[in-house]
Amino acid sequence: MGIRIDVAVDGPVNDEVERVLGLAEAVGEAVTVTFRWEGREPEHAVLVPAATLALWEHWAPAFPYGPPAPTRERAHPEQFGPFTLFRRRTGWRTAVARDGVVVAELLPPDEAHWLREQARDVRQGYMDPKQKAAFEEFLARQESLDPE
Repeated sequence: MGIRIDVAVDGPVNDEVERVLGLAEAVGEAVTVTFRWEGREPEHAVLVPAATLALWEHWAPAFPYGPPAPTRERAHPEQFGPFTLFRRRTGWRTAVARDGVVVAELLPPDEAHWLREQARDVRQGYMDPKQKAAFEEFLARQESLDPE
């Protein structure tokens, strides 16, 4: 099932954000984060390591977005220690880079949950060609259950 980690970042100050980003990278699992930015509503997101997201997107079909995502105002990337957050202008995602390499993405909780579930379901129903051939060969060797 994986590890569930919920983190609230108050402020946020550079050290807190840096620790949360480092935690997600070290654990290699999705981390649910609540950012409490000063003067704004709390922002809920799921921080997904890049390799985990790539795996989910490999197996899952495209996320069925409802209404078009908002277009955000242009903003400079935000720096938190060695991490830089790049908010996409369209959509909800935010890329997290360290030393110029994307190491994670912040996704809306519903998208992260949907991707994880879809990837799991599709992966469980998949057999690679060698496994499928071996299974068909195994079935062909079985005696018929029909008494006739």
